[in-house]
Amino acid sequence: MTRQTSLLFCLLLGCLSAAAPLTSAAAQSQQADIIGVQKRTDIKVVYDDKDDVWEAGIGKGLYYLRGLLESYKSLGIPQNQLHISIVLHGPTAYWLLNDQAYRRDKKDPFAYNPNSQVVAELLQHGVSVEICNVTMRAKGFTPEDLLPGVVIVHDAYTRLIDLQQRGYAYIRF
Repeated sequence: MTRQTSLLFCLLLGCLSAAAPLTSAAAQSQQADIIGVQKRTDIKVVYDDKDDVWEAGIGKGLYYLRGLLESYKSLGIPQNQLHISIVLHGPTAYWLLNDQAYRRDKKDPFAYNPNSQVVAELLQHGVSVEICNVTMRAKGFTPEDLLPGVVIVHDAYTRLIDLQQRGYAYIRF
């Protein structure tokens, strides 16, 4: 073995030895307690969703909001303690169109809104699904174009500000 190879071997062995405590530290942290939530009543959340990004075939904000409901359920927090709104505006507004309006917006006679089912589920769980009136006017949408149960708000920004000032946690999508 040359001197360089021997030095390289020693360095490698030293690196592996130094990594061993990290591995056991990682194992110990996996065994640590998981922090839950302290506030279990009157939980207020507002989602601000204006980016037309999709996850698992539906709007990303809708997807993650459904996941939030499941997380609270797994913590044993009753649905009646959750006060959640999602405000869609700008590029995401079309997510809340009924199939007829969705086809017209997409200029595709065979299109359907893949968000319809998750919106119905969120509404069933007490989520307020809201659309910006300013966006609706700009895009030429009418109240008749919307999925059942969707609420029209004056505009997204004043609604978001109002909810935040009333103690709602803000989540941006």
